[in-house]
Amino acid sequence: MREKDNTELVSNIMELKKKKNAIILAHFYQTGDIQDIADFIGDSLALSQKAAANDADIILFAGVRFMAETAKILAPDKKVLIPDMNAGCSLADSCDPVEFKKFIRDNPGRTVVTYVNTNIDIKVLSDITCTSSNAVQIIESLPEGEKVLFGPDRNLGNYILNKTGRDMVIWNGACHVHEEFSIEAILKLRKENPDAKVIVHPECELPVRMIADIIGSTSALLKFTSTDNSPAYIVATEPGIIHQMIKKNPGKKFIPAPPKDSTCGCSECNFMKMITMEKIYRCLKDEEPEIRINSRVLAKARKPIIRMMEISEKLGL
Repeated sequence: MREKDNTELVSNIMELKKKKNAIILAHFYQTGDIQDIADFIGDSLALSQKAAANDADIILFAGVRFMAETAKILAPDKKVLIPDMNAGCSLADSCDPVEFKKFIRDNPGRTVVTYVNTNIDIKVLSDITCTSSNAVQIIESLPEGEKVLFGPDRNLGNYILNKTGRDMVIWNGACHVHEEFSIEAILKLRKENPDAKVIVHPECELPVRMIADIIGSTSALLKFTSTDNSPAYIVATEPGIIHQMIKKNPGKKFIPAPPKDSTCGCSECNFMKMITMEKIYRCLKDEEPEIRINSRVLAKARKPIIRMMEISEKLGL
């Protein structure tokens, strides 16, 4: 196909969406042009819930592979597409299923709670999933003496541990984006912008969390910047979220937190940025790559997600 500018691409994508009864779900970490053509924008679980709660025949997930898998788990009768099957996740891929299974065997008698940012073979091994928004509440909903095995993110796990004081063993995984923020550079930015608040994702390392004015999921950080009266924010999460922050708060200033490697402009997720407008067009046109998962695996992976949703509903989250 010949090169298209964005105007033509957008027109063709919209035409294909209408023709095929398709919707596009885009994660907050996608580029702004992709967010602007999406039917729904959000964090991983909210988007997967949208996948299940609509009448589209085709779901195109502009995000990373585990997110599209989760959409398929919750909407097994729909065709779920991802524009690039190689769009993985450093955090999800830090949890090898064979090693994680051994980790569970080596720590018997524990409830296995896993972050939704996991590949499907890890969800199959889980009792409950959680998100960065509800992780603390999910753990606190368990009986006080219940022992927990948590994975894969060590930073989120330690954040939960510090908040709840529960008996937890934590898998040693991490997100490369959230581990790369420079505390020295953030403190320098704070000094240069004294009116700015530091807003931090719980996947960040402890020193970065310790200087935060608020810690929260992408959705929580977005909500905070819309309700808080500060004029500026230093944003310690993937900078794609800033597109929505600016749209909702055009008069405020948003500064991406710098990475430890000063030669990089900001801490972007290379996997998220593998999704492009051109790939979205081709994916809708060809209806490939498609997420295909064995029905038995789907059923097993669905159980911990449903349990999380049941707990969340009971708690009014």
